Amino acid sequence: MKASLRRIAAAAWARSLEFVRDRSSLGWNLVFPILMVIGLAFVFSGPGQPLFKVAVIAPAEAKLDASLHPFLDTPQVQFYREDSRDAALPKVQRHRIDLLIDFTATPPAYWVNEQSPKGALLERLIAGSGGAALQREVTTGKSIRYVDWVAPGVLGMNMMFACLFGIGYVIVRYRKNGYLKRLNATPLRAFEFLLAQLLSRLALILVVNVLVFGACRLLLGLRMEGSYLDLLIVVTLGAFSMIAMGLVVSARLASEELAGGILNVISTPMMVVCGVFFSMDGAPRALQIAADFFPLTHLLNAARSIMLDGTGLAQLGYPLGMMALMSAVFLGLGAALFKWRQD
Repeated sequence: MKASLRRIAAAAWARSLEFVRDRSSLGWNLVFPILMVIGLAFVFSGPGQPLFKVAVIAPAEAKLDASLHPFLDTPQVQFYREDSRDAALPKVQRHRIDLLIDFTATPPAYWVNEQSPKGALLERLIAGSGGAALQREVTTGKSIRYVDWVAPGVLGMNMMFACLFGIGYVIVRYRKNGYLKRLNATPLRAFEFLLAQLLSRLALILVVNVLVFGACRLLLGLRMEGSYLDLLIVVTLGAFSMIAMGLVVSARLASEELAGGILNVISTPMMVVCGVFFSMDGAPRALQIAADFFPLTHLLNAARSIMLDGTGLAQLGYPLGMMALMSAVFLGLGAALFKWRQD
């Protein structure tokens, strides 16, 4: 047992030194997400954007068209149904949607986030639509800036790339240049090697993202309502699951080009459907179901709940359970499929 732990520690330490000595890669992982968050904060602090999303609460038999109100005939706005006001109001407050209209209220009313430039523009469109006047309401509680909502997405996206490509490319390169073949001649077992790679990458990613998060919080005053320890646990589990996903890709491949293509095929949909830059509210049900199969979705949902709402781990059973399940499945597949030698 002691010999096994020493082998794991030695392999993890060697990989950690290799990463730290690559100054360009280390610097990119530190600088890129900070620049991305600042850039998005600057861009989305201006006037309203051309795309809008409005939630509508209406009787089940009513169609969401001009027969209900002329504003619903605005082609530049996406309208979708919400079942309850309690579920929809937090989405307005957190910039997940731009406006909420409730036609079941007496009188019919709409809710807007006063810090949302999109909401302000939609109010003008409602006023000029020519329909019956809707009562104006403002969401209660502290409004959340877009940068507070998008920052976890940007940091999670950076973590995703570091997890997938950092572990995928490295192991494929090891196999291609014969390094794994030489390791196979040592007492180091496949599971020990994979666990060492995972732990090394996990430690480096956590250190880098803690530094990046601290810099963004200092520079942008990011909102943090919950526990830092809870956030660290969520990030650790999310990173673990995405590293394990990268291990599956690299388990048998010997071509860096093929590995890069497969990793891009995995990472691109995650950027689109996991809620990095925009919410999936109102998206087709098939896309929402697909998003549940990616660990990044659950990482971002849990992180935003902690940062924006102060949610504790006890209320995050579903995302934590999904990330733990994915970690076990991916790690098991990676270990089962792993091979030392290049065919």
